[in-house]
Amino acid sequence: MDYISTILVKNGLIVAFLAVGIIIYFSHWFSNSILKNKIPGTAMAIFIGLILSYIGGKITGGNKGIADIKQFTGFELMGGHMFRDFAIVSTAIGVNFAIIKKTGLAGFVAVTIGVFIPFFTGAAIAVFMGYHDAISITTIGAGACSFIVGPVTGTAIGASSDVLAISIASGVVKSIVVTICTPLVAKYIGLNNPQTAMIYGGLMGTTSGTAAGLAATDPKLVPYGAMTATFHTGWGCLLCPSVLYIFIKFIFP
Repeated sequence: MDYISTILVKNGLIVAFLAVGIIIYFSHWFSNSILKNKIPGTAMAIFIGLILSYIGGKITGGNKGIADIKQFTGFELMGGHMFRDFAIVSTAIGVNFAIIKKTGLAGFVAVTIGVFIPFFTGAAIAVFMGYHDAISITTIGAGACSFIVGPVTGTAIGASSDVLAISIASGVVKSIVVTICTPLVAKYIGLNNPQTAMIYGGLMGTTSGTAAGLAATDPKLVPYGAMTATFHTGWGCLLCPSVLYIFIKFIFP
């Protein structure tokens, strides 16, 4: 057992990819065979990942989830900024820029609305939760945009660790909801072509949730929705700690 443990530790990244592959395979099999595609396999895989992360943190008392278990330290690298950014950038492969130009103003409006509506919704929830300082309200509101915008904003304006955790949690919940609901509502909102996929990605944000939901709807739409969802993240990281923070600070001095 010590020999096996040593191999797992020395090949951490390979073990992480293998584990994720097994989880995804099982999730899609369960979704197709048992649930008849009513819940996308990708959504199930994300949910299983969250459970494993919780278990890892509980067992070790650490703060890195499953990566706190030494045999699975490869998840820290796999789930880190480098691979995340690489995955986001890679979604641009296969995009037809002529179609992007056609979306034009509608895409920009969608991205802007997609930042403002969740931000103010999250801000209202923060106030309802008892937060009345501009930093906390802004950070939680930014988290409602995505689990990347939240911590970026909170770090920039000096939010506490518990508020940062809430912002990340709200973004993760949004990602899961978008993943599950996208294929369920696709046919009702005309989500069947690149233009609507781009508008949808701009409105929803959360690149991971949009990409997973579109993958369950039509894989060909993923690059378009993921691209505007990525713009949404960048736009949120720009607006939330600056213009929107100043606005919230004016209301809650």
